[in-house]
Amino acid sequence: MGDSDWLCVFTGGDVCITGHDSGPVFEEQPSSVVYPEGLSEGKVTLNCQARASPAATYSWRVNGTDVPVGDPRYTLVAGNLVISGPQFGRDGGSYQCLAINRCGTILSRAANLKFGYLNDFPGEGRSPQTAYEGAGAFLACQPPAHYPVLSYRWFVSEFPSFMKPDGGRWFVSQVTGNLYLAKAEPNDTASYFCFTTINMDISTKSTFSKANQLTVQPDGTGLSSAPAITVVPDPFSCKPRPSIRWLRNGQPLSTQVYTHTHADTHIHTHIHTYIHTYNPLSPIISPFLYLSIHRSLYLSNHLSLPLSLNPFLSISPIISPSLYRSIHPSLYLSHYLSLPLSLNPSLALSQDRVEVNGGRLKVINLALEDSGMYQCVAENKHGTIYSNAELRVQVQVPDFRSNPVRRLVPAARGGQVMMECRPRAAPKPTLFWSRGTELLTNSSRVTVTPDGMLRIHNISRADEGKYTCFAENYLGKANSTGHLSVRDATKITLAPSNADINQGENVTLQCHASHDPTMDLTFTWALNGALLDLEDPGGPYHRKETVGDLLIVSGHLSQAGIYSCTAQTVVDSASASAKLVVRGPPGPPGGLVVKNVAATSVELRWSRGYDNHSPIGKYVIMGHSPLSPGWKRMRTDPSNIEGNAESIRVVGLLPWMDYEFQVIASNILGSGEPSMSSHTIRTQQAAPTVAPSGLGGGGGDRNELIITWTPMAREYQNGDGFGYILAFRKQNSPTWVVERVSNVESSRYVYSNQSLSPYCLFEVKIKAYNRKGEGPFSQIAVVHSAEEEPTVAPSRINATALTAFEMQVSWDPIQHLSTNGILQGYEIRYWRQHEREASADRVRTAGLETTARVVGLRPSTRYHVTVMAYNSAGTGPASPRTTVTTRRPRM
Repeated sequence: MGDSDWLCVFTGGDVCITGHDSGPVFEEQPSSVVYPEGLSEGKVTLNCQARASPAATYSWRVNGTDVPVGDPRYTLVAGNLVISGPQFGRDGGSYQCLAINRCGTILSRAANLKFGYLNDFPGEGRSPQTAYEGAGAFLACQPPAHYPVLSYRWFVSEFPSFMKPDGGRWFVSQVTGNLYLAKAEPNDTASYFCFTTINMDISTKSTFSKANQLTVQPDGTGLSSAPAITVVPDPFSCKPRPSIRWLRNGQPLSTQVYTHTHADTHIHTHIHTYIHTYNPLSPIISPFLYLSIHRSLYLSNHLSLPLSLNPFLSISPIISPSLYRSIHPSLYLSHYLSLPLSLNPSLALSQDRVEVNGGRLKVINLALEDSGMYQCVAENKHGTIYSNAELRVQVQVPDFRSNPVRRLVPAARGGQVMMECRPRAAPKPTLFWSRGTELLTNSSRVTVTPDGMLRIHNISRADEGKYTCFAENYLGKANSTGHLSVRDATKITLAPSNADINQGENVTLQCHASHDPTMDLTFTWALNGALLDLEDPGGPYHRKETVGDLLIVSGHLSQAGIYSCTAQTVVDSASASAKLVVRGPPGPPGGLVVKNVAATSVELRWSRGYDNHSPIGKYVIMGHSPLSPGWKRMRTDPSNIEGNAESIRVVGLLPWMDYEFQVIASNILGSGEPSMSSHTIRTQQAAPTVAPSGLGGGGGDRNELIITWTPMAREYQNGDGFGYILAFRKQNSPTWVVERVSNVESSRYVYSNQSLSPYCLFEVKIKAYNRKGEGPFSQIAVVHSAEEEPTVAPSRINATALTAFEMQVSWDPIQHLSTNGILQGYEIRYWRQHEREASADRVRTAGLETTARVVGLRPSTRYHVTVMAYNSAGTGPASPRTTVTTRRPRM
């Protein structure tokens, strides 16, 4: 069946009643059946049910001829066909159901009744197979004769020990039934049986082969092969296990398309040409494997009917199922009007009124006889599909009941009026108008269009009266009448005037009109053609009750424009417009760019924004950096920027700093919105200009000089590669020692030297450096090297008992040069005569006091006492000890 085959049917008998009847629509269609060959006691039921009004009757065809329903083996139950004891060679074939009523006939899809069978495997044994360990192998199933397709499984040694995937080493082809093995192992030695199953609609049958003996030998050599789907690498190779990659048409295949385990690859989608390679040391490219995928048909768009169309018109309704075009193998299309057209040459649907283009059927110049059921049929070797629709071509005498001419048509003097004439009729009627007994024809003021529209221009009082539309087709005539009433025209008597206000001021735009007193008058306002909302009490627009005046409250720049007042009645309208100018601060400047970036300055350029009807007086430059998140006014050269300027130099910037800028214009009415921010720029680097602060130090361990300072903030670094340079010397020494500290966060430096004297005065200074150079030195600070313990003990120790519980100790001070630092005070140690010195108690004095009182003693007890000096590094040597005995307590 080719594209040129046209099929249709003559539907005789009763007439399909429009609005009541409907053609058949399938609700259930027959499906193909596979029946077991040789089973004579069963039945086959082919279902067919259709929705229709009146109810459908049914008939069946097999292989294009009518099914003999009178034969007792065939029974028709509703629309279903029941076949008792189906016989091979007699009942097999293609069955189709016809659903029929007076609106037409539709043909179901074809359902095949076929007979299934599965013979036994041959009785002779099979030759043993040998495989080498690590290599691949396959066992042939060689299934017996059968229909339809089989499903395959294998079991090992005895039923039902079916094979399992085992990590992907085993693969059973569902096309040939063959068993494939990748990387054979010694324990694979066994007897294997091919188990086949055929599934039919009412039964299942299975059988299995004789044993396939497989022996895996350990002393073989690996095989190198390139099978279609299985890749087996050399298991004895000393190279790393290869990776496997599949290509389609030279391009890598997505892992969503295939999976592989070990060397087995399973393809999951449409494939054309594949190459698999494995690597890594040297690629091996297998032969090409070509796969061609066939797919069944489906309709992407179904017929768009039923349609209700008027006959005898030059219109072309299209029955248009668009079919999926990328289908293999070739696709054939046919169209049906219930039964083959070639069998009914007397039909009105002749070849000269039919056009077919692919999946589109066009019927030209419809006639009533073209009504019926239409089907589109698409088929290829995988099957046939249908799409159904009903076409109804209507006829009707002209009728104005649902859409009469308007009974009263008001119109304004000097204006125009349009009167519609739209009766229901099929075929399309002839239309004409009359005023009284006068037939209206086209003139300078009167126009009658082909579709029945009556237009009258420049209306006067003389045009009042009754107007009648007449409609006629071959079935009959009808008419409908309306009355044209001429009214006074609406006119604007006080038009709004142009206005000019400052932003925030109120303004009233006046609008008065005259109109026909028999009609209501309404006013509307529009701004630049957009209708205004005058009903919002909180909005900016308010209208006076008795006239059309518009009050604008707190005028804004966005409210400037053309205001149109419209006075309107049901028959006409009149309009007048005025321009409102709103003056305000300038709009934002545009096109801000940064040029000529230096270390402490940049050049800004911009374009003028709207001045909003007031000249721009000056500009202000705003900027911000990471150090100041808020916007602040920037210094410029010159400091005052005139209103006609479009560029300026910003000065006083920090080197090596990120900046963004904005420009703000102002006039006598205020400052406008800022421009869009510029792109972020970074100023050029420069050498530091200030020295670090907080220079000091001292303390630490023996033989150390510690210098401290405050790390410099980001705004003073001026560039990358930042660090510090320290210079220090002993007081009055001519030579400076210079050290570099490269960490920007550093705040101290420790200089160690065994020759450093304790608590020696040093002069120190510091400066910063970066990639561009060095900054100035700070002021000189004096820092001491680390202190050491005093080296001299106090002398002339004297201890006197004051009471039974306290004593007073005095001594001579040590010389200041012997303290190795700042003398912080003296420490008194005392202990009882029979105790060890290590257990002595301690009392410390602060400052330079040379006497101290010790309390908390025991009465009548002899104490040893010694004194030593101390500083921040520790205590010095002890003085010679002295003794004292506390007094006896008073009774």
